Order: sequence, then structure tokens, then C-alpha cells
Amino acid sequence: MSNLEDPRVLFALERTALAWNRSALALVAFGFLIQKSSLLVQLIDPIKYHDKIVYNHWLGVAVIVFGMVVNVGSLFQYRAGLRSLTEAEFLPHYRTQYPLVLNLFTLLTGLLLMVSFWIH
Repeated sequence: MSNLEDPRVLFALERTALAWNRSALALVAFGFLIQKSSLLVQLIDPIKYHDKIVYNHWLGVAVIVFGMVVNVGSLFQYRAGLRSLTEAEFLPHYRTQYPLVLNLFTLLTGLLLMVSFWIH
């Protein structure tokens, strides 16, 4: 529970939520890169490198899922932080839901990306 009664606490909380979202987005992008890294090998000789292709596919999915877990954790932490603030720490007419919307968009992007791996 905060007792600073300063709106800068809200801004710090928001910056932290956005930093977690950035980390989750980087993990999703890195998972996509890992998953697609075997594309050239698949074109050259898919039979010979079958194990490597399957490994890269599942490793990429695992990293994307980890990014999504980080994103969900960020959502819960931000909501808990908002609940701990006092009324004096909120600015009048300031909308606090934008980091939540951004996190949900990143979560949806990761989910759609994983679905796209199985649609050919």
C-alpha cells in the first residue's frame, strides 16, 4: 500500500507495466524467430533435418508461451498496484486502462502467432 500521495507513483507503476509488456513482446518475437529459423533448412533437406525442425518449432512455441505468461503476470501485478494506490495518487480524468489494453493486445498477438504455426 502506497502512502506517498503523489501522482508520480502512478506513473512509475505504469512505466513498470509497460516495461514488462516490452519484455513479453520481445520474448514473443524471439520465439517467432526461433520457430522460423529452420525454414531454410526445411527447404534444403526436410528429411535429413527433421529433428532440428521439430525441435525449433517446439522451442519457439515454448518461448512464445513464456512471453505470454510474463504478460499475464504483468497484468496481475499492474492491477494489484492500482488497487494499492490512494485517491490522491490518481490524476483527475486520467485513464489507467491503456497498459492493460496493450498487454491484452500483446497476449492476443502471441496467441494468434501460435495458431498460425499450425495453419498451413
